[in-house]
Amino acid sequence: MSNPIVFIDFAGPDDEALGRFYASVFGWEPDDAGQFSPPVVAPLSCAIRKDPAEKRVYVGVPDVTASLSLIEESGGTIDVPRFEVPGVVVLGLFRDPAGNPMGLVEMDGDSPRVP
Repeated sequence: MSNPIVFIDFAGPDDEALGRFYASVFGWEPDDAGQFSPPVVAPLSCAIRKDPAEKRVYVGVPDVTASLSLIEESGGTIDVPRFEVPGVVVLGLFRDPAGNPMGLVEMDGDSPRVP
């Protein structure tokens, strides 16, 4: 068996503000230690790519456009608005208030929406 991903952290200068951001946008309520356990699709799909040289965590949402609006209202910024990769997936890219790069995948129930 290969080694599993066991933890992801979201870092920034104001951890309480980041906690409020993720709670308001995705419903991930941190405990007093700042930890939370969001639901996970298993197995977790991952990819290797060339550019840009950064990691992104992608969150499944029912509506990428609506979620990007909430992200902006909550202090995040939009890198790339909703876009479709025909035959593959619907995405949106953003940064949380600390500048951490993140992504959205539009879901159709429990599966990514394929345009």
